[in-house]
Amino acid sequence: MASSVKEYRPSENEPFMNERQRDYFRAKLQAWKEEILEESRGTIATLQQETVAEADLADRATSETDRGLELRTRDRQRKLISKIDQALRRIEDGSYGYCEETGEPISLSRLEARPIATLSLEAQERHERRERVHRDD
Repeated sequence: MASSVKEYRPSENEPFMNERQRDYFRAKLQAWKEEILEESRGTIATLQQETVAEADLADRATSETDRGLELRTRDRQRKLISKIDQALRRIEDGSYGYCEETGEPISLSRLEARPIATLSLEAQERHERRERVHRDD
């Protein structure tokens, strides 16, 4: 089964979010999550190894900067895993692939590029335009 999912690519010529497409995106999301978790384990190991106190002030400042960057990366990874988990739940409840704003199908090309997408490209663009207008106020 796993090999057929890897060779398969969703197509516009089949029913949207049929079982095969759901399996495909589920596998894609789970692989992405595993990749992030693996990176996280590496980050934690690096942070644990680097807890040695630096004698030199410049070295200590560099270490603190690196540590801050690692922690921000870790926070982004945690948020991304949460979004992946939400997408996996949407696959299970049947709402995956449909725009939260319009209820219309999100294009397969958008889901392929961003499998955690919750808005169609048009709805996402409207959302970003509204954010820009409010930010400029």
